[in-house]
Amino acid sequence: MGFLFLQMGFCIWVCLCALCFISVNSESGTVGGIVFIEGKSAIGRTDTDFICATLDWWPPEKCDYGTCSWGHASLLNLDLSNNIFLNAVKAFSPLKIRLGGTLQDKVIYETEDQRQPCLQFSKNTSELFSFTEGCLPLSRWDELNNFFNKSGARVIFGLNALNGRSLQPDGSAVGAWDSTNAESFMRYTVKKDYSIYGWELGNELSGSGVGVRVAADQYATDTISLQKVVQDIYKSNETRPLTIGPGGFFDANWFKEFADKTTNSVDVLTHHIYNLGPGVDEHLVEKIVDPSYLDGEADTFSKLQSTLKSSTTSATAWVGEAGGAYNSGHDLVTNAFVFSFWYLDQLGMASTYDTKTYCRQTLVGGNYGLLNTTTFVPNPDYYSALLWHRLMGENVLSTNFSGTKKIRAYAHCAKHSQGITLLLINLDNTTTVEAKVNFNGTRILRQQRHKHRSRGHREKVVRVHQQQKKIERMREEYHLTAKDGNLHSQIMLLNGEILTVNSTGHIPPLVPVKVNSSEPITVAPFSIVFSHIPNVVLPACR
Repeated sequence: MGFLFLQMGFCIWVCLCALCFISVNSESGTVGGIVFIEGKSAIGRTDTDFICATLDWWPPEKCDYGTCSWGHASLLNLDLSNNIFLNAVKAFSPLKIRLGGTLQDKVIYETEDQRQPCLQFSKNTSELFSFTEGCLPLSRWDELNNFFNKSGARVIFGLNALNGRSLQPDGSAVGAWDSTNAESFMRYTVKKDYSIYGWELGNELSGSGVGVRVAADQYATDTISLQKVVQDIYKSNETRPLTIGPGGFFDANWFKEFADKTTNSVDVLTHHIYNLGPGVDEHLVEKIVDPSYLDGEADTFSKLQSTLKSSTTSATAWVGEAGGAYNSGHDLVTNAFVFSFWYLDQLGMASTYDTKTYCRQTLVGGNYGLLNTTTFVPNPDYYSALLWHRLMGENVLSTNFSGTKKIRAYAHCAKHSQGITLLLINLDNTTTVEAKVNFNGTRILRQQRHKHRSRGHREKVVRVHQQQKKIERMREEYHLTAKDGNLHSQIMLLNGEILTVNSTGHIPPLVPVKVNSSEPITVAPFSIVFSHIPNVVLPACR
């Protein structure tokens, strides 16, 4: 009982300290707050190459709301010789790239046994998705794989799942998937020794579908068929690609049936996210900086996680495509600084629900590319993605912020280094936040030289590594802001310096500033901070 009173007293003391720190200075526009991090165990685990981006099939004639934003960003016409493009992909070492999108279910593959001519997509509003069928020439597939090999990308290829089916007036597609063309294409890929990380079946055919839908039981049967094809084609290989599906919007009943019927036949369940609505929406920025709106997507992640846990499937969850605002995004919003608020919040939120990989729509193309469609110069979200990739480790920590509701806080064990990395996003346009970090529920001890105890008596504690007394403990910070404070700017500043490629097309180094670890983390209005705190060792990070 005495120990219980001590615990209660300690909790009350922590709360009082928190209340004392969470104060408001009206003159300076500064508020305090505390980040509480639970370090005993991880709440989720991501792939080490969590960051993924997509390349699409849309031709230049793809237009939305009177704007044609795709240019030559299609898999069929993308400039693979551009040095900035190559360096942008190489900087991740590796970057997962998902090849697919709406038109993937209208792509046929030129193969050695394919007799019909290999024609390109043509605009036709009477056709499904307003385009005729298109074809991927083997020569172009060779060129793409040469680029992927040079850049070190890990490729996920989205296969045409409508082959063999008949489209009904009610929007359903009935019949079994005809894998003949896909199988020939896959055999060519193996013969050429091209590395494929995963084969994904179909795009947005789950649930009510987008334009067309396939029933869950039939889709499960077809996915099982895909896995058998993959196993047969790769039977002589040491490793085989992942079998992935369904690549559509989450529908609880549909996904539950699909997961239950595929059991061990699918490795990854992919779902898509466009929670901001249409790209033409004039209120996108208001949604992006509204914490309650951002919180809304947590329901999807939570329900999918529950679906996987309650099913016999061994599959993990990926976000297979996420552009925020559908129909190509919105110029100077989804390709500007403000979108990093949404994007990084999505990466943080997805991670807490054990999502293994997150594919951004797009790497290039539309108004939501990580790279400029014409010049390949990185947009702000590219640098946000690269910092995440380099700093945020696989183990996800339970993190809460006490103070203003405008702060979004996420923490992971640090990547390839000691300590943790904390991500703080300030959605307030006038208030600076001074954030202290508290390791909730764990004791922090200074590391001292002492006699080794027996293993049975070692305590599982958080140890703060201390250098010599005269050397202050430091952390590394990366402060991201918009040029001139303009949320619509496509120029991002890192610690006050413009991020830009150099004359040879190389991605700039991402250099942190060093700050005394005893100081609170300062998060300016409408800014983002990654903070690498190296001098803590958490049980969750061992």
